[in-house]
Amino acid sequence: MAFQPVETADRSEIRELQNERLRETVEHAYENVPFYREKFDELGITPADIDGVDDIEKLPMTTKEDFRDEYPDGLFAVDRDEVARIHASSGTTGKPKIVGYTEDDLDAWSDVVARSLKASGVEPGDTVQNAYGYGLFTGGLGLHYGVEKLGATVVPIGSGGTQRQVELMTDLESDALSCTPSYALYLAETAEEMGYDPRDLPISTIIFGAEPCTDAMREEIEDRLDVNGVDIYGLSEIIGPGVSNECHEAQDGLHLWEDHFYPEVVDPDTGEHVDEGEEGELVLTTLSKEALPVFRYRTGDLTSLTYEECDCGRTMVRMDNVTGRADNLLIVRGINFYPSEVEDVVLDIDGVAPHYRIDLRQENNLDVMELTIEKKQEFDGDESKLYETVMTRLSNVLSFTPDELTLVDSGGIERTEVGKVQRVFDQR
Repeated sequence: MAFQPVETADRSEIRELQNERLRETVEHAYENVPFYREKFDELGITPADIDGVDDIEKLPMTTKEDFRDEYPDGLFAVDRDEVARIHASSGTTGKPKIVGYTEDDLDAWSDVVARSLKASGVEPGDTVQNAYGYGLFTGGLGLHYGVEKLGATVVPIGSGGTQRQVELMTDLESDALSCTPSYALYLAETAEEMGYDPRDLPISTIIFGAEPCTDAMREEIEDRLDVNGVDIYGLSEIIGPGVSNECHEAQDGLHLWEDHFYPEVVDPDTGEHVDEGEEGELVLTTLSKEALPVFRYRTGDLTSLTYEECDCGRTMVRMDNVTGRADNLLIVRGINFYPSEVEDVVLDIDGVAPHYRIDLRQENNLDVMELTIEKKQEFDGDESKLYETVMTRLSNVLSFTPDELTLVDSGGIERTEVGKVQRVFDQR
């Protein structure tokens, strides 16, 4: 059952609402954001040229570099005294991307997160343990207010303190956990070290996000913890978590809340639209943001869209699980691949745990790739055969093999207890 009626509205009603909100957003941004007014003028367009989403390609694209060039608040469309809250990206590769919210923005954010939680199977009255980081990162507070909007109970424990997480989860009989997929597996390991059977923990649902999660990793999470693992998607530049979410009924793509966010999928190289169902880069336009309207933001995330009605009855477009990032493409000796492709291959092999590390360096001006993968704790087979299996599978599926492959025992790869997991270390 949907949280709000719009989730199951007729497509024509959704389109009418999108057209109206896009026109309002264009007018608002043109009048109040010098950056966009200059972009419009350069393209020779005015708000009058945008009648609805059929005109979306007339609008300028926005990139993460634009956020950094306009740092800290050059993209804001309201005065600072109208901004109720400010968040920011991590800024690990330079200046952080600053994002702001009015009170109405915060209400809309809570609504889409509540929808997402309801789609995940969380019900009013349930207890949700929120293990996303609080602070400038949007994950913690974004999930927090959505839980309260739904009418559930939130446990704002934040990230880290994993033994305490397990104890509270058991003592409070938490129904759901929100965290990154890598942290869900780390929590399972910690529970085992504490003497618990992870499958006996009270949670029945894990809402995971902030990192790509392959089907193999999802299956590992669900099996290790005996839960339903549901993917939530979002990014700070658009709003935070709650842009889209899988439904627990079908788990067949993430419903994108397109009354607030208009999606496109384009070829990462040309920027041209690709056909429905074809993979490309996700581009998002906000339709209701007041403090920070954003047009055609190039997310860098690779996915596809389908408009077929879902078995759950929701009519909003579904995006496929993010398979990687356009800017995370690795090129090693002329071979192109994404880290998620390596993960898909190795996690499909019996005896391999869902933890790996890719190290890239140069020797004598040549690229060198080292792959470290972890054996499952219960693995008692022939390590040399496992080695050959991994190398053969990589060669057959991806047409390359690493220069060095190292198999380590369970726990041999450093875990990430706080923040996003890092899989690739490029020292070239």
